[in-house]
Amino acid sequence: MATMESLIGLVNRIQRACTVLGDHGGGGEGMSLWEALPSVAVVGGQSSGKSSVLESVVGRDFLPRGSGIVTRRPLVLQLHKTDKGQTEYAEFLHAPKKRFTEFASVRREIEEETDRITGKSKKISNIPIQLSIYSPNVVNLTLIDLPGLTKVAVEGQPETIVEDIENMVRSYVEKPNCIILAISPANQDIATSDAIKLAREVDPTGERTFGVLTKLDLMDKGTNAVDVLEGRSYRLQHPWVGIVNRSQADINKNVDMIVARRKEREYFETSPEYGHLARKMGSEYLAKLLSQHLETVIRQRIPSIIALINKTIDELNAELDRIGRPIAVDSGAQLYTILEMCRAFDRIFKEHLDGGRPGGDRIYGVFDHQLPAALKKLPFDRHLSLKNVQKVVSEADGYQPHLIAPEQGYRRLIDGSISYFKGPAEACVDAVMFFLVDVIHLLEIKFC
Repeated sequence: MATMESLIGLVNRIQRACTVLGDHGGGGEGMSLWEALPSVAVVGGQSSGKSSVLESVVGRDFLPRGSGIVTRRPLVLQLHKTDKGQTEYAEFLHAPKKRFTEFASVRREIEEETDRITGKSKKISNIPIQLSIYSPNVVNLTLIDLPGLTKVAVEGQPETIVEDIENMVRSYVEKPNCIILAISPANQDIATSDAIKLAREVDPTGERTFGVLTKLDLMDKGTNAVDVLEGRSYRLQHPWVGIVNRSQADINKNVDMIVARRKEREYFETSPEYGHLARKMGSEYLAKLLSQHLETVIRQRIPSIIALINKTIDELNAELDRIGRPIAVDSGAQLYTILEMCRAFDRIFKEHLDGGRPGGDRIYGVFDHQLPAALKKLPFDRHLSLKNVQKVVSEADGYQPHLIAPEQGYRRLIDGSISYFKGPAEACVDAVMFFLVDVIHLLEIKFC
């Protein structure tokens, strides 16, 4: 019987292979292997304590900190429990031969790898960073840290940043194999929680959602979160877990995370409000709970994962048989192989446009719906009104009499009318171009 370590480790290796091959969910037809793998997505609003929860689970300071959107790419965090006494270290998938034993350098590497894709701007990207941490102080677990949900764009951010982040987070949590870790601060009304609001939309029964309540020690005196933690305020099928993060003063003093864990345990054990819940509170309990649940979900999904892998292998073998194998070493045969791939590329691209594969309907929609709707909004009634026609004709032809028709005036009216078409026409061209580029990128992944 496979153990928890081997099961989660196997899924980790498959997940790394997916990332290398460009499969990190979203887009394409059907469910990708990445989406079929069970995962734990960490969701929360900005300043909800999301980063502190992750660092508490790991027992190390390693995440970038600051104001605004700090997490701008998904971080796939794979935790591997090692034997006591072994040195803690971290590895990035994009730098597999480099071990990081200083976790301050892990933070810098995350920042630099983020900037490599997004630049120094505040844009976001859905291309994940894959980080593995090996430590005796963790449990075997995989977490996906997602950008914090926000309500307004600040200076330097695109106007669409609010929608972009929500769409990215939603693309992860709406998958049926995703376990949602919804982070909410206790010093705010649970009804206003961004994480719970999104989780309720994609998981209305609460069977995939774990609720985490942070900042319990920052609540106003005389108030507590017992109703939330005991499931009376908002019920989930899994228990709520309370977390006490390090204070900003502790962070500034670089208080050791292991010491912070001990202080967290003491807080719950000595708390008059939460003492009866102490055994099921804290970051250590949360990590064990998630690890056990992830193992259970993986066991349930093994048959479907195996079926999807076998189906993909069959499809790849069929594709290889169609292209021809093995590829010969002489230049003539290699040229033939390249031409065959180009023909296949051209054929599939044509199917996306002409039918047989999704895509052509989007182009049809541009010209059948978007363009007519835009044209109906053009002010032709004002431009071609009798008063404006008389004005344009008289200004164009001046004092010259008209033997047949005011030619210059008509030309001016026609030129003015055509200029109105420029905006809608260019918008349609851009929409079609973006679609064609998407198809090209999709085929690049397929053929590369």
